[in-house]
Amino acid sequence: MRGCADAWEQGIEQGIEQGIEQGGRERAVEDLLDVLAIRFGLAASDPLADHIATIDDVQRLKQLFRAAIQVPSLEAFRPLLDAAE
Repeated sequence: MRGCADAWEQGIEQGIEQGIEQGGRERAVEDLLDVLAIRFGLAASDPLADHIATIDDVQRLKQLFRAAIQVPSLEAFRPLLDAAE
């Protein structure tokens, strides 16, 4: 019976970890889109925003966030997004 309880606890822990990771990814996407909207007026309906929303790698999103803060224009950011794939 203890084996069932251990498996159940492990399942809950994995679910929590996945939720935290997913939340971190969603936050990273939101932060990146916010910077691009503030700096360059990127609209939520822009295809670039849709592309960013599909990125799963949090590290890549963080790199793009830092780049979005530093680039002089949205046109300069686009190649960085494509190069990161």
